[in-house]
Amino acid sequence: MSELVRLDRVTVVRGGRPVLTDLSLTIRDGETWAITGPIGSGKTTLAETLLGKHSLASGSIDWPMLHGKNSYPSQAIRHVAFQENSRLFHYAGHYYQQRFEFADADEPLPLEQYLRADSHATDAAIAKVSEQLGIAAQLPLSFMKLSNGQTRRARIARALLLHPELLILDDPFLGVDAGGREELALLLGGLVAQSWRLLLICSPDAIPNWITHRLELKVMTRVAPASSRCELKDTARKPGPPSTNTGKMPVPPIELRDVTVAHGGRVILDKISWTVNRGERWAVIGPNGSGKTTLLSLLCGDHPQAFSNDVRLFGARRGSGESIWEVKSRVGLVSPEFHLYFTEPITASRTAATGFFDSVADRLTSPDQMARVKQLFDEFGATHLADRPFRQLSTGEQRLVLLVRALVKRPPLLILDEPFQGLDAAAMAMARDWLDANLNPDQTLLFVSHHEDEIPRTAAHRLTLSAGKAMSTLATNAGSPLNKSRAQPDLQGAP
Repeated sequence: MSELVRLDRVTVVRGGRPVLTDLSLTIRDGETWAITGPIGSGKTTLAETLLGKHSLASGSIDWPMLHGKNSYPSQAIRHVAFQENSRLFHYAGHYYQQRFEFADADEPLPLEQYLRADSHATDAAIAKVSEQLGIAAQLPLSFMKLSNGQTRRARIARALLLHPELLILDDPFLGVDAGGREELALLLGGLVAQSWRLLLICSPDAIPNWITHRLELKVMTRVAPASSRCELKDTARKPGPPSTNTGKMPVPPIELRDVTVAHGGRVILDKISWTVNRGERWAVIGPNGSGKTTLLSLLCGDHPQAFSNDVRLFGARRGSGESIWEVKSRVGLVSPEFHLYFTEPITASRTAATGFFDSVADRLTSPDQMARVKQLFDEFGATHLADRPFRQLSTGEQRLVLLVRALVKRPPLLILDEPFQGLDAAAMAMARDWLDANLNPDQTLLFVSHHEDEIPRTAAHRLTLSAGKAMSTLATNAGSPLNKSRAQPDLQGAP
C-alpha cells in the first residue's frame, strides 16, 4: 500500500514543554486510524502536526500523497476540531447571548452559506450531505445558533464537500446522544467503504469496528490531584438537605410554570412546569434536539423568551427588574456552547478567575480570589496547567479549567452541561467524585450528560426531555438506578 504521511522520530514542543516526543508513524492508503490517549497526551497536536501547523523540535515529516501535486498539507488534509475559528466564522466576534436572539434580520453566516463556502458544491450535493448528517432542517439557521452536536455535524459536512485527501475528525462523537453516535459511526463507516481516508481522534470505548489501526499516546506528565477537603463516605444518590436559620422553607432556586418556547412555528419547549428546591441535585437528560440547551439558557438569563414566560429564579420572576448580571451572579455554568467563546489570550488560571465576574474577559482579581483558583487547580490535579495559555490546552484540559471556573465563586446554582466532554476516564471519575464530596449542602446542581456513568451519585432527581416535553424520575434508595417514573409530570423536586 502506498504511503500517505510519514513521521520519523518527531518531537513537538509547545509552550516550552514537549507534547509529542520521538514519535514515528506511517499512515498508508487503505488504513483507517484511531488516535487515543488521556487528556494532555497530544492528540490534537498530532492532528495539527499532520497539517504542517507546528515546527518540529526534531525529527521529520513527509507527505508522499502530495508528491507531484501542487498542494500544501493544510489544503489536502482537513481537520474537524472542537471549535470553528476561521475566516468564515470566529466566536470572538460574537457574544454568547446572541445565539438565542431570534431576529430574522442580519443573521450572521447561515448554515447553507457556511457549507457552500470554498467548495463550489451544487445545491444537490449540499442537500445530500446535510440530509446524511441530519442537519437539513437547520440550513436556513445561523451557524452560531446551532447546538453543539449540530455544529460538529455541520463542520463534518463542510469538510466532506471540500473532498480532502485525508479527513481528521477530532472526537466526532462528543456531545452526540447514543442514537446519534450509532448513526454517525455508520455514516463514517460508509465513507470508509467508499475509499475515503479517515483518521479519528476518540476515546477507546468509542472506536468503531471499521477502524484498522490504533495509536495510543501517553501523557508526558501527570500531577495527581490533592486530597479533597472531605471524602465521600456515603455513595447513596441523595441531595444535600436545604438549610435555613428561619425555620421556613427557603425559596426554590428554579420555578417554571407552563413554560413554552417556540421559534419559526416550531415548539422547542412545550408547557414545562418544574420546581427545583434548594440543595437538590438533578440529572437533566434527553437526546440531541430535545430542548436541554434552551431550557438551561432560560435559567442562566440568556434567553429572551424568559420574559414572556413564568420563569422564577430565586423567587424573582424574570422581567421583574433584575438584570442578567444579577441572575448570573448566582449561577456557575459549564456548557459546550459557552466553551466556544473563551478566545482571550490569557492563562488557564486567569481564565478560571473570570468566573468571579461572569465574564469571558480577564479582570483584576484579589489575592483571596486567586487563592481559591489555586486551591481548585490543586484539588483537580490541574496545577501544571495554571500558567499555560488557555488556548494551547487540549479540549479536555480546557473543559477541566472551565469546570474550575464554574466553581470558584461557590454559586448557589451550578449548571454543568456535559462538563466531562474530552476528559479521559480517570479525570472524569475524579471530577465526578469531587462534585459528590465537596459541594455545599445548600448548593443546587443541574447536571446534563448523555452518559450514565458521568452523573454524580448524589444526583437523586432526574428530568428527562423529549421533543420539548418533560417527565421526571427519582431514585428510591441508595445507589439504585434512576428509573422510577413519577405519576405526574409536574416535576416538583420533593418526592
